[in-house]
Amino acid sequence: MTSISVAQTKLHTHREQFPALANKTYFNYGGQGPMPQKAMDAISQTQTHIQHIGPFGNEAYGWIRPQVQAARVAIASEFQIPTDTITLTQNVTVGCNIAMWGIEWRPGDHILLSDCEHPGVIATAQEISRRFSVEVSTCPLKATLNEGDPVKVITQHLRLNTRLVILSHVFWNTGQVLPLDKIAEVCRKNHSALLIDAAQSAGLLPLNLTELGVDFYAFTGHKWLCGPAGAGGLYVRPEARESLKPTFIGLNGIVVDSQSQPVDWLPDGRRYEVSTVAYPLYVGLREAIAIHQQWGTPQQRYEQICHNSEYLWRQLIALPDIKCLQTSTPESGIVSFQLTNNQPQAHLKLVQFLESQKILTRTIADPSCIRATVHYFTLESEIDQLIEVIQTFCRSN
Repeated sequence: MTSISVAQTKLHTHREQFPALANKTYFNYGGQGPMPQKAMDAISQTQTHIQHIGPFGNEAYGWIRPQVQAARVAIASEFQIPTDTITLTQNVTVGCNIAMWGIEWRPGDHILLSDCEHPGVIATAQEISRRFSVEVSTCPLKATLNEGDPVKVITQHLRLNTRLVILSHVFWNTGQVLPLDKIAEVCRKNHSALLIDAAQSAGLLPLNLTELGVDFYAFTGHKWLCGPAGAGGLYVRPEARESLKPTFIGLNGIVVDSQSQPVDWLPDGRRYEVSTVAYPLYVGLREAIAIHQQWGTPQQRYEQICHNSEYLWRQLIALPDIKCLQTSTPESGIVSFQLTNNQPQAHLKLVQFLESQKILTRTIADPSCIRATVHYFTLESEIDQLIEVIQTFCRSN
């Protein structure tokens, strides 16, 4: 058996751990990744065990603590960060809110976003602007997808009063990957904090957050990490922790005295957590991360994702009725494309047609396009199938 055959056999065996892949062709990892069976089992077994020993008692909490700590260790190993920098949250939005509301804003401060940020982040910035007389502006990074320098654009839009810069590591609409190390250096020189929306980068890119130098990195476990919805986190750089005030306050984040009175914040990332956490979900996330790590390192998984996205991109650009947003090979698992016939609702119709054939993609409003996302375990045969169905649709429309 050749090495290629061995690799394919290994990949097919690995995919068998994801039940959702058995009856559909999946290109929606950027929306939500399918969970492996072991992660689902871990969630159920954890909940069952907690109920068995009593959900509220010393035995239960004595058992839960090491489970949650193991989840922090798993996250830390993926992002190459100390466990004490991790705040457990439900999702990216909660992580961004912790970072954004935790800054002590002053009238006249400035927030800078890109023009490719998620509506939830934009809405939060607008509300902070309304309450605290903070100015919010955007820099045009969408135009740098194929040409131009995003670092230069950001530098040009920074102000002396820019307190916070908010960017996505990987843009959810175009798939562009920003050079965060260079951006972090520019922000640091301007004394601006840097918050990263990691919805499309956690589990996709190989990460070393310590080296990147970002201040805040809000991530989720339910997309590229294929964990359960409702389990995510926020990385807070140790140097930024002391100036970031807790946004949500609860028992999990405070130190209490002998009379159960709060006397201080916990000294690590737990200070931003509240209470009544859905512990089984983090056990499930830990299992999902372990399954990815069994297949390969973050770098190996990323290289395979890029191989798959290039394979898809090259097939798409060969189609006469399709235009890819990126004019060069993608650096992420996101491949966004447009139909060139400009018919009303054409993108939605194609996505609906694909779904009728059990092929899942999604539309994006700005820029108007279709987004297909590939993972390291996407098969070339699945990509071939997607292309074939797109051709069928184009011929009949």
